[in-house]
Amino acid sequence: MDRIHTEPEDDIAVDPTTHITTVYGDDWQSETTSIGSSLYRGLEENGRRYQTLSNKEYLIPSDEKQFDCYEAGHLVALVMDSDQENPLFRSPVKDPKNILDLGTGLGNWAIDVADMFPTTTVRGVDLFPPPVTWMPPNCILEVDNIAEEWTWNEPQDLIHMRIMIGSFSDAEWKRVYKQCYDNITPGGWIEQLEASPYIECDDDSLPADSVLRSWGPSLSACGKRAGRPLETIDTMQDALRETGFVDIRQKEYKWPIGPWARDQKYKEAGTVNYQHWMSGMEGWAMWLLCKFGAPQPWSQEEVIVYVAKLRAELKNPRYHIYQRARRVWARKPLLEQGAQAETSESVTIKTEQ
Repeated sequence: MDRIHTEPEDDIAVDPTTHITTVYGDDWQSETTSIGSSLYRGLEENGRRYQTLSNKEYLIPSDEKQFDCYEAGHLVALVMDSDQENPLFRSPVKDPKNILDLGTGLGNWAIDVADMFPTTTVRGVDLFPPPVTWMPPNCILEVDNIAEEWTWNEPQDLIHMRIMIGSFSDAEWKRVYKQCYDNITPGGWIEQLEASPYIECDDDSLPADSVLRSWGPSLSACGKRAGRPLETIDTMQDALRETGFVDIRQKEYKWPIGPWARDQKYKEAGTVNYQHWMSGMEGWAMWLLCKFGAPQPWSQEEVIVYVAKLRAELKNPRYHIYQRARRVWARKPLLEQGAQAETSESVTIKTEQ
């Protein structure tokens, strides 16, 4: 495949472990309540709470600190596409009946889309129950492990994923994409938005010896040792093509970190993304560094000190820093028997503005 090399947007103008043990007995209802309570309570480790549904450890916590991070990340994505008629997704779905949001987090995206399409059933799925007190009647939030065999029967018009970096091994990603393909109606769409863990700078305002420059390489190396690659932003296009999706399109972004940009949209996005990083860094780093840090696993205290240094540098308004992000959306061929012919005509990645 001859891929068109694309560049992102123009340079931005500067201005201890605890869980509930269930013992089987005759009172099934109380046992079910205990199981549900254990899901909400989670697994506590290094001062953070993690999900207990999956049979393997998950690198991102599921606690109040991380929920604040999810909220900010949702707002960054909305601001960066605020010039679009629909800032929630780019896939050209028409009158969708079913939409599935994988890794829904707080459920913000699923709830907003359910509000936009009141006759559509929008299902958000995650490993941990989101602390939501209200949702539209057409929105369903479920606890499930999407890396295992799916139990949903409704063909989906759109399947959405966002910031799933480090969620799966390569083999698990392959399985997830295959299950997405199998569960999307012919002609339906898949869309994924991912961000890079690397902090970047175009004008050398960030010193070469800045601790912020160590963040991306350190976490990426931990992800490789953990078998959870963090380069999803650069691999998802090929993964979608190899799965069988066609008409692949993409939009590349620079998400500012901090309110240093001149343009109002970038300034607002940078302000929110600053909060995204300030609230998220400890959770993003704790499991990776405490399990797979080099030259040996870090202690909780070492991670806290490292994050404190990162936060101190993030507060410097003279650092014109950002992270790359990319949105990719692709279509399932209309007819299975015509998939091969359609694929040969539709694999070139198109870049949207």
